[in-house]
Amino acid sequence: MGVPLSAVMAFWLASPIMDPSMFFLTSGVLGFEFAVAKTFAAIGLGLFGGTVIHLLSRGGHLSDPLRDGVGNGGCGGAKMRAPKPVVWSFWVEKERRRTFAKVSLDTTLFLAKWLVLAFILESLMLAWVPAETVTKALGGSGIGPILTATFVVVPAYLNGYAALPLVGGLIEQGMSPGAGLAFLVAGGVTSIPAAMAVWALAKPRVFALYIGFSLSGAFMAGLFYQLWTIV
Repeated sequence: MGVPLSAVMAFWLASPIMDPSMFFLTSGVLGFEFAVAKTFAAIGLGLFGGTVIHLLSRGGHLSDPLRDGVGNGGCGGAKMRAPKPVVWSFWVEKERRRTFAKVSLDTTLFLAKWLVLAFILESLMLAWVPAETVTKALGGSGIGPILTATFVVVPAYLNGYAALPLVGGLIEQGMSPGAGLAFLVAGGVTSIPAAMAVWALAKPRVFALYIGFSLSGAFMAGLFYQLWTIV
């Protein structure tokens, strides 16, 4: 519908990392400072990817980013072309009250499912994974642990909500904060649901840029945060 790829790329990169509910959960599990750092990482990653795509587009590249057959407004395109004013008072209509209750229940069950799984995994990890192993692989303040966390997350990441207690347990066992941030940032963008959505819409070269931005941006975010914690 005419939105430039640079803006869409910024949205793709930033939105899986942080939202209001994720901010409050991150604050509760990993602390307010970590949540703020993750928020800045999301904004920075979106700006980084969007700016690079903008410069490439100005140079004549990526003029046709979508796969064949994708376009014409996509899902919900008709509603976007003929927008209606938002009606916030959902409680005055029976059907909308029913929809609100159903979506609220589905969201609660979704969060409960992943958080229960996450805390079970954290408990097993704390019980069976030696702290020395975590400290050796992901501890310390050097570049190595952050680089390891950035790339190991691709096959290991479960879900944004499930990853929070998992990273909390790893930090308790000696994982560096910078590596923890790199793990969460890279994992959020390269998780299967987020990545498959981009793969289904964009051509392979755009998808490759998306993955490249996510990994390089996560590494830089983790490195900056590690330097900040040292200072």
